[in-house]
Amino acid sequence: MTQKDIILILAVIGAFAVLGFVLRLAFALLFPLLLIGLGVIIYLVLQKNSGSR
Repeated sequence: MTQKDIILILAVIGAFAVLGFVLRLAFALLFPLLLIGLGVIIYLVLQKNSGSR
């Protein structure tokens, strides 16, 4: 193995580590944002229904 091969392997491993961290962070933020969005949609639907009566 040459030095370029070793650097390439380390770069690929580093890229997978960063990608995994970013994906974990994205999923950690995704669920609260989905819940907030769902709550806002339900609130708006209820406001529209109660306002039309």
